[in-house]
Amino acid sequence: MQIRQGAKGAAETASNTALVAVEDVLDTVRSSLEDSKAAEIVTINIQGKSALGDYMVVASGRSHRHVGAITDHLLRDLKDNGHGTPRVEGLPHCDWVLVDTGDIVIHVFRPEVRDFYGLEKMWQMPDSRDVH
Repeated sequence: MQIRQGAKGAAETASNTALVAVEDVLDTVRSSLEDSKAAEIVTINIQGKSALGDYMVVASGRSHRHVGAITDHLLRDLKDNGHGTPRVEGLPHCDWVLVDTGDIVIHVFRPEVRDFYGLEKMWQMPDSRDVH
């Protein structure tokens, strides 16, 4: 007698597999940022809060050159670990570089620019449904 996995079970398995893949990319991102000596690395879970992805990672570089080097290292590590080539914005100026892997959005800022925008503070605010 063969036991078949129902549609719900198959969906759960696919969801768990996707979660493992996202966690693997997130581990690569964190490791790369740490290796590049990025400062103040913050990971924000945005699952269910935005269609942008599952996680947002915010980090700082000391200067334009450091932001560019962090980004170059991150792109190389993602590719070398089989995570493809993400979309990148802001690389020519290196004040604020956005790297979008699809499930994870990484922001690498110069400190002054990060302070000005306060991006992680906006995303870490409690959900209005959570406030009683």
